[in-house]
Amino acid sequence: MPTRSIVSWNTMIAGHNNHGEYVESLTLFQQICRQGLVLSEFTLSSILCACAEKIAVFECRQLHGLALKIARDSNVFVGTALLDVYAKSNMINDSVQVFDNLTEKSSVTWSSMVSAYVHNDLHEEALVLISKSQKMDLEWTKFTLSAALSACTALAATIGGTQLHSVIVRTGFDSDIFVSTALTDLYAKSGCIKEAWNVFSIAEEKSIVLWNAMIAGFSRHARCLETIMLFEKLRSTGICPNEVTFVSVLSSCSHAGSVESGRFYFDLMRKDGELEPNVLHYSCMVDVLGRSGFIEEAWELIQNMPFAPTGSIWGSLLSSCRIHGNLQLAKVAAEHLFEIEPENAGNRVLLSNLYAASKNWEKVAVLRKNLKDNGVKREKGRSWIEVRDKVHVFVVGEYNHPRISEIYIKLEDLRNEMKKLAYKTQNECDFHDVDEEQKEELLGQHSERLAFAFGLISLPPDATIRINKNLRVCGDCHSFLKLGSKISGREIIVRDIKRFHHFCSGLCSCRDFW
Repeated sequence: MPTRSIVSWNTMIAGHNNHGEYVESLTLFQQICRQGLVLSEFTLSSILCACAEKIAVFECRQLHGLALKIARDSNVFVGTALLDVYAKSNMINDSVQVFDNLTEKSSVTWSSMVSAYVHNDLHEEALVLISKSQKMDLEWTKFTLSAALSACTALAATIGGTQLHSVIVRTGFDSDIFVSTALTDLYAKSGCIKEAWNVFSIAEEKSIVLWNAMIAGFSRHARCLETIMLFEKLRSTGICPNEVTFVSVLSSCSHAGSVESGRFYFDLMRKDGELEPNVLHYSCMVDVLGRSGFIEEAWELIQNMPFAPTGSIWGSLLSSCRIHGNLQLAKVAAEHLFEIEPENAGNRVLLSNLYAASKNWEKVAVLRKNLKDNGVKREKGRSWIEVRDKVHVFVVGEYNHPRISEIYIKLEDLRNEMKKLAYKTQNECDFHDVDEEQKEELLGQHSERLAFAFGLISLPPDATIRINKNLRVCGDCHSFLKLGSKISGREIIVRDIKRFHHFCSGLCSCRDFW
C-alpha cells in the first residue's frame, strides 16, 4: 500500500489477534509508534487484547501510561481492554480501579468486570456486581450471564442460579451454547442432576465442552451407567472425546467400583493412539483399582507410569490403603506425600486414622504431635445449607447458631426414632482415643447432621434438603442420613469433597460405596 492510515494498521493488528499471532501485533504497534501516527482508541484496545492473551503485564502497564498521556484512558473500549488484561494477570485491584474510573461503561465493560471477579475466584463480588447492574436496568449479554452462572456454580448458590435461569429464558439466551453449558454445569454441581439433563437435552448445539459438563455431572452423582451411555453416544456423533471426557468416565468407574469398565476405558485411551493418558487419568485409574481392593495392582501401575507420581496419585493410594487397612503401602504413599506436600495436614490425618483403626494410639500421638510442631493446621469439618437466600454454616460441635437449641432437640428426636429401627452408632468412624460414650457424643455433633436438622426445622415439609460439606462424609453420618431420609420422608442431597450422595427412603445413590 502506498499510504497506510491508522485504520489500515488497526485492521492488520486485529487480523493478527484473530489468528493468535500476538507477538506480530506488538511488532506492528511498535512500527506505528515509530512513525508517529496518532493512535486511536481501537489501536490501544486491540493491542491491549494481544497483551491480555500473552499475559504481558509490563507491556500493559506501559500502554496504560500511554493511554493516560494521550487522554484515551477514559474511553470505554480502552478501559474495558485494560481491566480485562489486568484481571487475566490476577491484578484484580487494578481492574477494579480502571472500572470505577470509567465514566462510560458498556454492557461489555460490565460483563468483563463480572468475568474478572470470577477469574480471580471472587464469586460473591461477581454476584454483587450482577445485582447492581440489574438495579441499573443494564442490558445483560450472554457473556455476562455465563460469568454469573459460573459464580453461582462456585458458591453452590442454587436459588440464585434458578433465578438467573428464568432471566435467561425471558431474554432468549437459553439457546446459546455458552449459556447452556454454564447452566448444565451449575445444575450438575448444585445437586440438580435432572435439571442439568433437561438443559442439556434441549440444547440445539452441543460442543465437546457441553458434553463434558453433562458427563462430568453424571459422574459426580454416581450415575455410572448414564455416564458410560452418554460417553458412547458422544462417540457415535462423531465428536472425539478429549482428555477431560476420559477423566470423568474413569472417575465414574471409581465411584461405582466398576473395575472392568475402568480397565476397558483406560486401555481404550492407550489403544486409540490419539490421546495419551496423562497424570489425571493415571490418578483416576489408581483410584479405580485401589478403592475396589486391587491395591497391589494399583501399586504396580504407579511403578510403571511414564512419569513421576504426583501428590494426587499418592493421595489416591493412601486413601485406598486406609479403606482396606494396608498399612505397609500406606507408609510408602505417606512418605512421598510428606515430601511433596509438607503443608497438607490431610495426608497425616489419613495415616493417623489408619493407625487409629488398628488401635495403634502411640503412632497416632506421634503424627498429631508432628502436625502441631510443624504448625500445620488440620482443616476443620464444616457443612452449609442455603435457606431463604441465606447460607448457614455449621462446624462440628456448633453452639453459636441462633437456633442451635432447636437443632439439638431435633437431633435427639431423630436418634430416638432411629433406635426403633435398630440404628447403632458406628463408633469405629471416630478416631479419638476416648471411651465409646464419648465417641458416640462426638459423632452426634458432626456438621452434616446439624445442617440436616436445621433443614428439617426451617424448610417446607416437601422441600429437598441440600447440604454441602468440605470433607468426606463419614460412615456413621452416611447411615444416619439414610435413616433420616426414611423417617422424615425427605430427599437429602449431600455434596462432599468427592461426590454427591442422594438419600431417599433409607437408601443412598452411592449404594454404600464411596
